[in-house]
Amino acid sequence: MSEHHSIRTAQSTATDTRQAVAEFHAQVMQENVGCILFFCSSQYDLDVLAEEMNRRFAGIPVVGCTTAGEIGPAGYCSHSLSGASFPSDSFSVVVGLLQDLKCFEFASAHAFLQTQLKRLEMANPAATGDNSFAFMLIDGLSVREEAVASFLQTALGRIPLVGGSAGDDQRFSRTRIFHDGAFHSDCAALLLISTPFPFQPFKTQHFTRKDERLVVTEADPESRVVREINGLPAAREYARVIGVPLDDLKSFHFASSPVVVVIDGTDYVRSIQKVNPDGSLTFFCAIEEGLVLRVAQGIDLMNNLNAAFDSLSESLGPVQTVLTCDCILRNLEITQKGQKSRVGQVFQQHNAVGFSTYGEQYGGVHMNQTLTGIAIGSDIARR
Repeated sequence: MSEHHSIRTAQSTATDTRQAVAEFHAQVMQENVGCILFFCSSQYDLDVLAEEMNRRFAGIPVVGCTTAGEIGPAGYCSHSLSGASFPSDSFSVVVGLLQDLKCFEFASAHAFLQTQLKRLEMANPAATGDNSFAFMLIDGLSVREEAVASFLQTALGRIPLVGGSAGDDQRFSRTRIFHDGAFHSDCAALLLISTPFPFQPFKTQHFTRKDERLVVTEADPESRVVREINGLPAAREYARVIGVPLDDLKSFHFASSPVVVVIDGTDYVRSIQKVNPDGSLTFFCAIEEGLVLRVAQGIDLMNNLNAAFDSLSESLGPVQTVLTCDCILRNLEITQKGQKSRVGQVFQQHNAVGFSTYGEQYGGVHMNQTLTGIAIGSDIARR
């Protein structure tokens, strides 16, 4: 194993499904491909996309998901197909599918994870908690991200878990995960990856919390709906606190004034998905009665993003790829502020590949309005 090949990233902005897969295949193929990871717009014909992936990458494990926007060499796009190929001489990758999330229970999840860890050990007997990481793609409408992320990270121990919730271009009807030749819902794909290259999991968000408390006084945790905040109709009270008339509440307000929950002194964003006709609010994250929320105030996203990537380059040296899970609400805010091409350039400079998500997972916690990921360096001496 004298030569270590690098991850190769790709992106096609072709709107025709067959053409997009053909372009993606041409850019991503290299010797000894051990695994293909992709992120696709839900606007493609997914039956055709599955068929083409299976035909062009026959015999190679392929895993992916639908998105609310894609990140790759072409920048920050919508209606595109992005992804990466992992060369088998530098990356041992095993992929498993955790199904039936609506019936998620620890015993079967534990058995699933033990099987995956054994497979990783067989693929690379030298795999340890120091040279391995886990990357998860989970159904973004499953409402099971908290339980799954928390369980997996605890069971993985020293192996860090980072992931993103699949999207469907803000339709909120069906998000899908691609595994073993087909698209599935109500599931999570888990990639366990071991490599001699240095890597670093990270999360960054561009908010500081304000003091005013929003106490959830009536909620339906199963559907993540909050009916009352501070004893008042939820949407009306949220609108009052951020200083916007109720009738003017739009998704970009949720993006620019999200709410945070404080866990062990760290802020985690709990974002609002939509206002319902009855004045309740549906959230992207777990919510329950008695939860204390605070509205957060945005700080400069560009400065925050540049600082995060600079810090990764400092600790890893030259970065070959950053697997990136970026919240759809960041995408909306960036678009509204006319910063999409600037953010896209930062992603391009740092070889980012990934997608706009319906939620992000980091170290066992599910959150929103955050950029999470794994940066992979190219200098083995830095391991």
